[in-house]
Amino acid sequence: MEFTPSTNIEDVLFKGRVRVNEMRLNDFLTRELDGSGVADTNRSVLLEEFFKDPTKYIRDKGALNEMQASGRYLSMKRAVKGEVIFDEDIRKLCDEGVNNLLNWLVATAEVKATVHNSTKHSLDAAAEEARNPTTKSTPEKLEGCYKSVHNARRSHAEELPDGVERKKTGTGMGVREGKPEQSWTYRKADDAIEKNDAVQQIGAAPPVLMVLASEKGWPYSWHTIQDLPKDVFVNCEVDRAWQTVKRDLTKWFSPHGGTDFTPE
Repeated sequence: MEFTPSTNIEDVLFKGRVRVNEMRLNDFLTRELDGSGVADTNRSVLLEEFFKDPTKYIRDKGALNEMQASGRYLSMKRAVKGEVIFDEDIRKLCDEGVNNLLNWLVATAEVKATVHNSTKHSLDAAAEEARNPTTKSTPEKLEGCYKSVHNARRSHAEELPDGVERKKTGTGMGVREGKPEQSWTYRKADDAIEKNDAVQQIGAAPPVLMVLASEKGWPYSWHTIQDLPKDVFVNCEVDRAWQTVKRDLTKWFSPHGGTDFTPE
């Protein structure tokens, strides 16, 4: 991302990446911890609130202790904490009229001292780049990252049929490796497409969620200060949006405006 004096503070700190503290608790528990602790009462709880007082939402002490010892829990906790710090500092700076890098460059030392060191370092580096664009450092060669993304592991969460296995999970869902036997289906609705629940082939039900795991993470996380999770989560709405994008790309790249070209 290139910075200019008019680049706003929020774009500098978050660099347009996905905000993990806006994830719902049940989604996090399902995707990262195999559904442990999922409850209807936690459906609308944000991760920021959960990490303030986990015991309020996970009453089973044994399950909570096991959860808190996992690497994925600790990684997400650090990521959420980092975003909370940035949000807090953004509010402080906006109250002082510091909304972009130019404002930061001319801000007083007293104003700059009100934010955390991680925020100050990020803004100082971006401001220097905006002031001297020709002094940008040579891009780092990310060895093995393309291969990591290309070979991302696939898994998916699916609803289990009634039975012993479903009762054991406590959530009614199980995690399976690889692609699902059957994915979501869609139908045309005017100029868009919508999910078609009426069409379902005989066999396994469509997944609740699909997961892609890359050993080295994903492009948006390579230059962040937080240790972000290395998984990408795809639900029906994300897949539906991709179907629309793929359709448009197919038309765009096809020399005859047809559908001979199919992006993977």
